Parts: sequence; structure tokens; C-alpha cells
Amino acid sequence: MGCSKKKFEDMQEEEAYERQKAIFQNGNDGLHYDFDYKKKDAIVENLKKEFDIRSKIGIKKYNTTLEENNNDDFLQHLKEELMDACLYITKLQSKINKLNK
Repeated sequence: MGCSKKKFEDMQEEEAYERQKAIFQNGNDGLHYDFDYKKKDAIVENLKKEFDIRSKIGIKKYNTTLEENNNDDFLQHLKEELMDACLYITKLQSKINKLNK
């Protein structure tokens, strides 16, 4: 008996939630986290949506998922992304400095 894609995704999300919950509950910080708390953080929710959109774009563009892709040099990709991030920081610093003059 099969299950729908949505049901499967819901099951995967629930499993990930339970794994993360166990990590926090068994952590060394001595705190107990109430995972039944219903309040949501809009910033986190928006970022999750952005990740989902980015994933869908990547799957369409590269015809594979990050999980399935074992061929790329991910350390090189990371280095290049961090180099780009440094450039963006420098650009923004330059803009801020110009505004403050």
C-alpha cells in the first residue's frame, strides 16, 4: 500500500522534527525545550520558504537534489560562496561609508 507524496513529505518532516527534538532534549545545556509550543518566528518561517524555493529551482536547473549529488566538489563551492559573501560585505561597507560621509 503506497502513500501520497504529501503524506510521505509530512512523515519525513515529522521524523526530522523528532530527531531534532531528541537532540535538544538530550543536550548538555541542561535546558528542556517545549516543542509543543505553537508560536512561530516569522523570520525563520520566511527563511524556510526561501530554502524550499531555492531547492526547487536547483532541482529543476540541475535535475538532481543536493542529497543525490555526490559528484560536485562541495568544499570548492563553499569556498567560492564565502568569497562572494566577503565581496558583498565589502560592497555594503562601502555603501554605508559613503552614506555616513
